Amino acid sequence: EYKTSDEMETLRKNYEEKFKQYEHVPKLNIIDIVYHFDIFPKERGLNSKADYIAVNKDSSAISEMHFTVDDAYDVEFEIPNAIEKSYDKEFGYVIFEFDPLVQPGDTVELQISSKFVSKGFENEVSNTTIVENGTFFNHGEFLPIWGYAKNYELADKNTRKKLGLPERARTPRLELNCSAACMTSYISDGSSDWVNTETFISTSDDQIAVAPGSLIGEKTENGRNHFHYKLDHKSVSFASFTSARFEVDRKKWNGIDIEIYYHKEHAWNVDKMSTAVQRSLQYYTENFGPYMHKQARIIEFPRYASFAQAFPGTMPYSEQIGFVYDLEDEGNNTIVEAVVAHEMAHQYWAHQLIGAEMQGATLLSESFAEYSSLMVMKKYSTEEEMADFLRYDMNRYLRGRSRESEKEVPLTKVENQPYIHYGKGSVILFALQEYIGEEKVNAALKSFLAEFAYQGPPYPTSHDFMRYIVPQIPDSLNYLVEDWFNSITLYDLRTTAASYKELSNGKYEVTMTVEGRKIKADSSGLETFHPIADWIDIGCLDDSEDNKILYKERIYLDQPSKEFTFIMDEIPAKAAIDPKRILIDRVGKDNEKRVVKME
Repeated sequence: EYKTSDEMETLRKNYEEKFKQYEHVPKLNIIDIVYHFDIFPKERGLNSKADYIAVNKDSSAISEMHFTVDDAYDVEFEIPNAIEKSYDKEFGYVIFEFDPLVQPGDTVELQISSKFVSKGFENEVSNTTIVENGTFFNHGEFLPIWGYAKNYELADKNTRKKLGLPERARTPRLELNCSAACMTSYISDGSSDWVNTETFISTSDDQIAVAPGSLIGEKTENGRNHFHYKLDHKSVSFASFTSARFEVDRKKWNGIDIEIYYHKEHAWNVDKMSTAVQRSLQYYTENFGPYMHKQARIIEFPRYASFAQAFPGTMPYSEQIGFVYDLEDEGNNTIVEAVVAHEMAHQYWAHQLIGAEMQGATLLSESFAEYSSLMVMKKYSTEEEMADFLRYDMNRYLRGRSRESEKEVPLTKVENQPYIHYGKGSVILFALQEYIGEEKVNAALKSFLAEFAYQGPPYPTSHDFMRYIVPQIPDSLNYLVEDWFNSITLYDLRTTAASYKELSNGKYEVTMTVEGRKIKADSSGLETFHPIADWIDIGCLDDSEDNKILYKERIYLDQPSKEFTFIMDEIPAKAAIDPKRILIDRVGKDNEKRVVKME
């Protein structure tokens, strides 16, 4: 059946209007899952079954269970003491009613099964998750969603207005003293906290199937390969499953298995990936705390999608962004290593510590992960190489804010806005460690993690993180808290003049004039200029392509324009304010000025 885009919009509109009333119906909380998957790659079919143990963590009895079902799959429910109350087949919304009610503290063991079979010949492939070689799906794709599916709602505000829908509710506002909003993490939607997960998965006899956790056992039976995995530590209910004709590169680091699963013809970057995993493990265990799994796996999947994503101990990684490029001559650190380091960081930020469902949550996951990745890169890169990574994240933020259709918010109130939590967040945290020291930023992160790892509810907020980072910042830099975290602050910096003269001792006196202002923006985009009174780096660069920094000094800029003089052993090519480009300056091209001989 084919539906036009207009028909799909109407369907989603009607779903919201009919079932939004059930968004906050109390849910049973999953504490244990056993998955059973039988993958049939050649037929593009999948049999799924999940055994759940769930508990009523609410203070009142629960009378109903709600599910949203995809009508492309044949689904069966086995729920003790529950009968089907209603099933709206147009929207796949099912309600079961308990008799007797599930009392607070009671557990329920239930089972849900589904079957997916590819039927006939399509004009285009509608399902690229179950394929002949390279199956990749996550836990929520073939099993029903628990409750109302908020992600089905139309997100575009103009489309909503056209269809007569109200403005979509934004992320819950950040609260200083956590209330009911902190009882749910921003990933689980209230259906789980920390979950024990086990998987039995089978596939054809020419393939390896991979799931999160340690491999407990494997066998070949009736022409099929069977695998049994189990997580070594409870985690978020967030799992992915893959099957393909994999080659496997295996190494060990401090008792942890490092495994790269890849397509035979895509071996170029396997060593880079394995090294990046090891470097990440070393940095993160030294600076943040123990890694909680016995394995770290990177698993290639086909380029029907182009991303990498972290699940407990496993990181599916698209061939398109990491496996099909020959980067052997591209230097020590490339985008491949950066992505690996980012996903490995999520084994801490999101998989050990997860934020409450309110503003600031993705600071605690995506910003921390991107910062962590930059720090791994820094350890093995030159300053010039790091400038490339910083420039990427800086541009991601500046471009993103220019396209913001609703409102920009400060970093501590980020609302799952990628240009803020990836771009701005990583730049701010990297700049902060340049100002106060890597060890102080990491000490705050480590202590924050130690308090909240695998804890909840209530889940932490950005306010909780600020309790740890603020004491690390000296009084002279206290303005950074307000400027960088609690408001929207940009810089307008430029070098207006630069000259040198030779001294009698063979050294060179360099004089440079710089200008600076701060820009404060509100959520509507209105910007105002403010006087500057900040500590900022100035320095000199050579004339190489890498802009190597020859000299750097941190100065106090408290005037709109100020002149500085310093002595060097050689003639520099350029002088620059903020030579490492760690501050969010909208126009970076005027930061540098060519140094000329003083007449």
